Amino acid sequence: MLVTGASGFIGRAVVERLAADRRYVVRAALRRPVPDLVAAVEQCVVGDLDATTDWRPALEGVHALVHTAARVHVMHETHADPLAAFRAINVAGTLRLAQQAADAGVRRFVFLSSLKVNGESTLPGHPFREDDAPVPRDPYGVSKHEAEQALLALARATPMEVVIVRPPLVYGPGVKANFARLMRLVLRGMPLPFGAIDNRRTLVALDNLVDLVVTCIAHPAAANQIFLAGDAEDLSTTELLRRLGRALGKPARLIPLPAPWIEIAAALAGQRAVAQRLCGSLQADIGKAARVLGWKPPVAVDAALQATADWLLSSANR
Repeated sequence: MLVTGASGFIGRAVVERLAADRRYVVRAALRRPVPDLVAAVEQCVVGDLDATTDWRPALEGVHALVHTAARVHVMHETHADPLAAFRAINVAGTLRLAQQAADAGVRRFVFLSSLKVNGESTLPGHPFREDDAPVPRDPYGVSKHEAEQALLALARATPMEVVIVRPPLVYGPGVKANFARLMRLVLRGMPLPFGAIDNRRTLVALDNLVDLVVTCIAHPAAANQIFLAGDAEDLSTTELLRRLGRALGKPARLIPLPAPWIEIAAALAGQRAVAQRLCGSLQADIGKAARVLGWKPPVAVDAALQATADWLLSSANR
């Protein structure tokens, strides 16, 4: 079993889960050696991910692989041509790996994509589904969609099976970016203007995403399928902050401002996209995974939020 991006937030969790399962011999593909990776895991340094990466040493004897390595969504983009930068890694780099994997006789390729392939927002009660027409809006989403299309074409032309998993925002111990910032604001007791947001957003706990990915490695019905990932419960931003406050032992200080006011203020501050994510809805229907794979998220939202909060609190005390 090969896992790429094994030092990342999701890749490391996949490696640890597989290494704990005695059915798998796990190899981690890495840009450079990682001293604190699970000792039982073989490390294979492949360097940077692009159209020239030589994956053949890492693929020797591999039956299945999970591809989590990617150029991820960038909050403050500095590249002159962001789409070209995303395509070089997420499309050309992924296809290079997939072609060499097919040549090496790999039987199944599990690809971690993104809900951004579907789009950026939904109407409440009208979640995205796997068979919706993709409408990616940013370079990251476009690159993931193009990679999906290239992988499915390769699956049609070779014996290698492809499984695509599209997660929304992933949270859990070790989470960074906006989710971690939101938790820290709650922990500091900062007043937040999100006390009256009636949206719905699908999130996925890291343990739930890893469980779905591991299910997709071996389940016969997963071959050449696309699955949306998510928790069993969608939350409004208001409810998410309240539950985070409970998990942190610091009740969230929420001011009930109307969503349009927040969006106007955010636009004036150059933060329109952030406000849209906090005030708008983005839901995913995870019913296909239940129907096809018999999969349900094993970890409840409150338990996952508590684990995330415990990690943040322990990190703050170090």
